[in-house]
Amino acid sequence: MCGRFTITLDPGEIQELLNLGPFVHIHQPRYNVAPSQPIPIVKDNVTKSIELYKWGLVPFWAKDPNIGYKMINARSETAHKKPSFRAAFKHRRCLILADGFFEWHADIKGGPKTPYLFKLQNNLPFTFAGLYEHWPIPSGGELHTCTILTCQPNELVSGYHNRMPVMLGDDSRWSWLNPTAKEGDLLALLGPYPADEMTCYPVSRAINSPKNDQPEVIKPVEQ
Repeated sequence: MCGRFTITLDPGEIQELLNLGPFVHIHQPRYNVAPSQPIPIVKDNVTKSIELYKWGLVPFWAKDPNIGYKMINARSETAHKKPSFRAAFKHRRCLILADGFFEWHADIKGGPKTPYLFKLQNNLPFTFAGLYEHWPIPSGGELHTCTILTCQPNELVSGYHNRMPVMLGDDSRWSWLNPTAKEGDLLALLGPYPADEMTCYPVSRAINSPKNDQPEVIKPVEQ
C-alpha cells in the first residue's frame, strides 16, 4: 500500500515541471502527507487545474464517511470491478501530485521497521494514478475525497514492500485523464514504474507521526 508521501516542491515549480494549470487552493510543501489530509489532485486534461481533496475515498453511496479511512488505496488490478471504485474508475479518474513516497521495511527479521523514501533519481515531481468521489453531506454540500491506485512493485520497491503506488510519467499521465479512453487502454497504464529511474534511502522514524512534517524528516539517516 501507499500510506505516506511527499510533495515538497514550490507550487510554481510543480506547475512548470508538470505543465499544470493554476492551484485552486493554496498549497504548501509537504514532507509527510498522511491519510485523511487534503492532497493536491488534477481531474481533467484541459484546464489541468489543481484542487485539494481529502485522502481516503468515500463512495457516493456510502452511509458513513468514516469508510474513507479504509480506502486510501485501491488495487489497480481490480478497481474497475469493485463496487467501491468501479464508478470512479469509469468517470472520475485523477492525478495526485507527489515527489516521493514512503514504505517501511524490517532490515533485520523481527526487528523494528525502518521507513524508506522512494523518489525519482532526477528529483523531479511525478503523479500517482488516482480516483475521486463526491459524497453528499446530509446537512448540505459535498465531501470531496480520493484514493491512490497501487500495483505490483518494480525490482527496487519489491525489496521493501509487495505493492507500490502507480506512478504516471509524462508519456502516460494525460492518457489516464482521457474521458473517452477504453477500459483496456486505462488498465495498460497501471503497471510499475521503471526501477532504474528511481532511488530510495532510509529516513528517520520521526516520519511515523503525521505531526512531524518538516524538511528534516526526509533527510537520509545512517543504518
